[in-house]
Amino acid sequence: MSCRAISNFLHDDEVVAEVGTEKLYRSDLDAVIPRGTSPEDSTRLAVQYINTWASDLIYVSIAEQQLSKADRDVSAELEDYRKSLLKYRYEQLYVNERLDTAVSDENIQAYYEKHQDKFVLGRPLVKARYLRIHTDSPGLEPIRKKMGSSEVDDLVEADSLAFSAAMRFAAWNNEWIDVAVLAREFGMSYESMLGLMKDGWIRQDDTLGVTSLAYVSEMMKKGELAPIEYSAPQIRDMILSARKQNLITVLEQDLLDEARENGQFVIF
Repeated sequence: MSCRAISNFLHDDEVVAEVGTEKLYRSDLDAVIPRGTSPEDSTRLAVQYINTWASDLIYVSIAEQQLSKADRDVSAELEDYRKSLLKYRYEQLYVNERLDTAVSDENIQAYYEKHQDKFVLGRPLVKARYLRIHTDSPGLEPIRKKMGSSEVDDLVEADSLAFSAAMRFAAWNNEWIDVAVLAREFGMSYESMLGLMKDGWIRQDDTLGVTSLAYVSEMMKKGELAPIEYSAPQIRDMILSARKQNLITVLEQDLLDEARENGQFVIF
């Protein structure tokens, strides 16, 4: 179907495509194409949607012709899916109405101390600063000197200089990050990146005249216990997940008990 025809269809409240007895209407396209979309993008989106719509129907039509009667019967699978979906939606409603989402620092500390085996580092953690800048930039050396300092005033000045001179500047001075986050800035594996590190500095000069530079002020090695401040978000999720599962377990048992008591559920 030509793009011109598609474009015309978008302005008519008529059928825009047919597959057998199935019809696709202009209003169906209006529902999936955002308002304000350019004519070119509207045409592209319309073509994509029509082709997907037609492909699904054609697949189903061929499947119904080629599959046996037993294979075409999906009623059991649909019923299982319906039950699972209803069960899931009710569990979500039940949990959302009852879940205590408050997780205190004491809760996190207690969980951390009890389950330290879960927080052994699989990769190093670092505190670092990263700079990407043109190699011949006069700002490179002044920023490098400041970003490797431990003085707050120097770090603030590095930020200020980098804002005007650098292509990118990122500072993780006061937080631990996965070393892979820093490695992505260099576009390499963290093992390769750490292989370039000397006295905390990592430098890479590319063929386009751009320098990537990082200073690692602190590092925790693989196999060490992750600090609690780094693990806290994960611990909070674990605590909430355990609370959710406990609510669902209690719900299941309560429903069974209630069904037995009122005679709805009987084991012979």
